[in-house]
Amino acid sequence: MVNVRSGISAALVAAAFVAAAPVAQLEARQAPRTVTLTVTDPVGEKMSYSLKQIVVKPGEKIKVRLISVAQTPKIVMAHNFVLLKAGTDIKKFTDAAANARATDFIPPAFKSSILAQVGMVGPGESMEVVFTAPTVVGKYTFLCSFAGHYAAGMWGDLIVKK
Repeated sequence: MVNVRSGISAALVAAAFVAAAPVAQLEARQAPRTVTLTVTDPVGEKMSYSLKQIVVKPGEKIKVRLISVAQTPKIVMAHNFVLLKAGTDIKKFTDAAANARATDFIPPAFKSSILAQVGMVGPGESMEVVFTAPTVVGKYTFLCSFAGHYAAGMWGDLIVKK
């Protein structure tokens, strides 16, 4: 049957819908998996994310959502999430970050060492980033680059394994 107005047959329209179904299913499978990290005020001298490890598959699409449940004002203490490339000298990175307040504690000289990052969050705030996990199996450090937070224990490992 031909639609006289548009010249498109019903069979052609049906075929288009059938062909679109696998594309929609593929996109749904590629939706990022959400990992939520919460951060709070220090407990004694210790600071940490709610998770110490995030396990992913090589090339998996991940959304990291960082939520602050802290009470300390953001100007005094904020938190972020920075995922570093394997082999990055963490001491040099965090030393440089401590002096990078103007760039939210992200040292410009180390931008190429960052795989993914979420900006600084304060009380009641949240931010997220979507990224593709590395394809190389191994451990990748994530940390808070606010001055002193890494040294206080605010770091973890993104573990890529098959």
